[in-house]
Amino acid sequence: MTPIAPLITAFLREHMPVERGYSPNTCETYAHAFRLLFEYASSRLRKRPSQLCIEHITADLVLDFLGHIEKARSNSSVTRNSRLAAIKAFMRYVELRAPSSLEQAHQIRAIPTKRHDQALVQHLTMKQMWAILDAPNLATRLGIRDRAMLHLCFACGLRVSELVELPLDGLSLRHPPSIRVCGKGRRERCLPLWKDTAKDLRAWLAVRGPVRTSELFVNAAGDPMTRAGFEYVLERHVKVAAEKLPDLKGRSVSPHQLRHSCAVIMLQATRDVRKVALWLGHSDMRTTEVYLRVDPSEKLEAMEAVLPPSLRRGRFKAPDALIASLLGSP
Repeated sequence: MTPIAPLITAFLREHMPVERGYSPNTCETYAHAFRLLFEYASSRLRKRPSQLCIEHITADLVLDFLGHIEKARSNSSVTRNSRLAAIKAFMRYVELRAPSSLEQAHQIRAIPTKRHDQALVQHLTMKQMWAILDAPNLATRLGIRDRAMLHLCFACGLRVSELVELPLDGLSLRHPPSIRVCGKGRRERCLPLWKDTAKDLRAWLAVRGPVRTSELFVNAAGDPMTRAGFEYVLERHVKVAAEKLPDLKGRSVSPHQLRHSCAVIMLQATRDVRKVALWLGHSDMRTTEVYLRVDPSEKLEAMEAVLPPSLRRGRFKAPDALIASLLGSP
């Protein structure tokens, strides 16, 4: 029997963050998946999590676990597939370190993902986006900060983690102004800034003041801005914008929708999905292709390129016998 504890520890502490370069958020997501798995296995096998072995995590147990989180926790198919992806990644890691588990790992990796409906990504129009950007009170220090954060997140299509972790030295306001972003997989990309975005950032730097952190954006206490903090800022300004723009009333706007909005607007402007992928920092073009389903311009071009069939028009004439029977009926 091969104890699972040292393997999962090395996987989460060394393999994912160091060898694979996964972000802290991804590592935490994987760790949560294993917390749920070990809790389920511990309850089912009547063993403490520290007593679990690789041999206990069979394909049947994994399938039962996936069914359990869908029913007991009401997890969606997307979440179910995410948990399965974490388990498969761990089993790939185990294959080279516990050869006796090769067949078991193969069976688990053969578990298929669950098909699910793929809804269109939610995004904002330019009118809605400008209403949100105009919501902060620029007469206050925090209003200037909020405007700069929202503008930068939208204009550069940043993930919320990229925004709150952006260091001050990652911003260059020389001509041309730009930012250097460290994205997923430790892949860096350099993005130019719109003139108005750079203007908002200069305004923020003028009032940022001396703080004890290297991050560009800080909260009221001078500590680094957090994911939850930015979500609160966005939610508050969406409510303010909704008072002037009814389209936003009752709408839930997430930070990732700002990224989606940037991608859709850029695709409509450039008609080049490759440029959108470079801007967003996607390593796989298939990830970017989801925005092609949102933009109707591509379909309109296809429709205009094909001539519709010319159909012969006619008029319906009822048979004489049918008309006579109808007229003669009481």
